[in-house]
Amino acid sequence: MEQHAYIELEQTYGAHNYKPLDVVLCRGEGVWVWDVDGNQYLDCLSAYSAVNQGHCHPRILAAMIDQARRLTLTSRAFRNDQLGPFYRELCELTHSHKVLPMNSGAEAVETVIKTVRKWGYMQKGVPENQAEIIVCENNFHGRTITIVGFSTDPSSRRGFGPFTPGFKIIPFGDAAALEAAITPNTVGFLVEPIQGEAGVIIPPAGYLKEVKAICEKHNIVLILDEIQTGLGRTGKLLAEAHDGIEADLTLIGKALSGGFYPISAVLSNSEVMGVLQPGEHGSTFGGNPLACAVARAAMRVLVEEGMIENAAQTGEYFLKCLRQIQSDKIQEVRGRGLMIAVELHPEAGGARRYSERLQAAGLRCKDTHSHTLRFSPPLVITRDVVNWALERINTVFGG
Repeated sequence: MEQHAYIELEQTYGAHNYKPLDVVLCRGEGVWVWDVDGNQYLDCLSAYSAVNQGHCHPRILAAMIDQARRLTLTSRAFRNDQLGPFYRELCELTHSHKVLPMNSGAEAVETVIKTVRKWGYMQKGVPENQAEIIVCENNFHGRTITIVGFSTDPSSRRGFGPFTPGFKIIPFGDAAALEAAITPNTVGFLVEPIQGEAGVIIPPAGYLKEVKAICEKHNIVLILDEIQTGLGRTGKLLAEAHDGIEADLTLIGKALSGGFYPISAVLSNSEVMGVLQPGEHGSTFGGNPLACAVARAAMRVLVEEGMIENAAQTGEYFLKCLRQIQSDKIQEVRGRGLMIAVELHPEAGGARRYSERLQAAGLRCKDTHSHTLRFSPPLVITRDVVNWALERINTVFGG
């Protein structure tokens, strides 16, 4: 079929809850993807950092095929031979104490909300149903009804109320605002180390270290949502390492499977998860043997093939070169590792038109919040490919 036929099928039979660029992809390898007409593109989105290891990584693929031939699902009613090794390897890699596996990032967020609330009631002595969790403006933690309830994006909230109570919203990057918002009923602070969907917004230097100290002072659980920033994207295994801290609870997902299979996890460096008892939380597919086998392979290739170091080095080069582009359309270039944003002046006419022009030049990136383009290629990208991309970006922006 031709591209327009595939698009027509989506429009006819699918819900219209996305507005993707109109190219139908059918194959991927490393940093490259191809459409059904055979056109090749550099992927600068990485499925929102889910394919950090590159498309269809052969070692992860082999692990998936091998496990799929043996055992795919048991539910958590029975044990399987992949779950224990997955727990151990993930804890050793991230220096965590405990793991709770789920499927999607939003499920991981819902998991910590339940867990931290119960910890507040059982351990901190917060009165029943009075627990408060502090979050930040312009956050993105998912699209479940509870999560959109504490979003500040009108399009995420409009028409979906009433919402779950128990959340306070403060400015991102403002440690003083966190301290001012704390009450005796505050049980947790949920924050992204870098706000990805908001346009790669990086907080002031030392922010995470400061909020960690505030949380310790007030006996509050610090929860870092590293679903986009984690597993090498920013040039460190976890973005928290840039500030030299360890969160009490850390959320990871996306790249935990290298893009092959939905899996997420809550990592605990505290006793908070000890409040959960059998039957109180879980998922039929959470921790299934296929997901665990895939995740174990995805973690190995991330470390053994030097992808985190490459994200730091190649990301620094990419960022430096983007900042050297001379264009009256570009307002700011910011980023960390291979998590980069180019913010355009409002007069440039919107980021969508430039994402379409870059696509026509063979480079696929994502526009966000009207005036920002995100560049987040797989962590296997080389300097030569970055130079190839820069030529096209320069041309599109008239540099």
